[in-house]
Amino acid sequence: MKFLFLIFCVFASIPSFSQKKLAKLLKQQNTESIPYISVDSLRQIQNEVVLLDSREEREFKTSHLKDAICVGYDSFNLKKTVAKLPNKNTNIVVYCSLGIRSEDIAEKLKKAGYKNVLNLYGGIFEWKNNDLEVVNVNEKPTDSVHTFSKEWSKWLKKGLKVYE
Repeated sequence: MKFLFLIFCVFASIPSFSQKKLAKLLKQQNTESIPYISVDSLRQIQNEVVLLDSREEREFKTSHLKDAICVGYDSFNLKKTVAKLPNKNTNIVVYCSLGIRSEDIAEKLKKAGYKNVLNLYGGIFEWKNNDLEVVNVNEKPTDSVHTFSKEWSKWLKKGLKVYE
């Protein structure tokens, strides 16, 4: 119940936390079929959720949120993911660079019967922009963040941009 209340509060307060340009981009790219969770709210419940990183493995290896599971986007495999998460009531937060690819993956999880799936607003970029820790493939803190492309890198304000 606490989680559902938090979802409601977070969803209602997202506009006040967002950058107007990011909000516009996400509005253009997403259907908002999956509720967002803000970086601040995720920080408070991070130990109570399963984090799924919907970026590709090379992005994940550069950096990711601590304890996240890489499920990929182009390489996403629903069967393998479901095998890792047998409880359909698991609290799940999916993220990517900004929150676009993660919505697609979260929708697939919802269709597969998962009931508590959220999308991290602003993704790993917003996480890092808030001076929060990301870790590398060896689970060591790093400032590097894979920015997917030079075009998308403008959204990362803090940290070292990796384009590969």
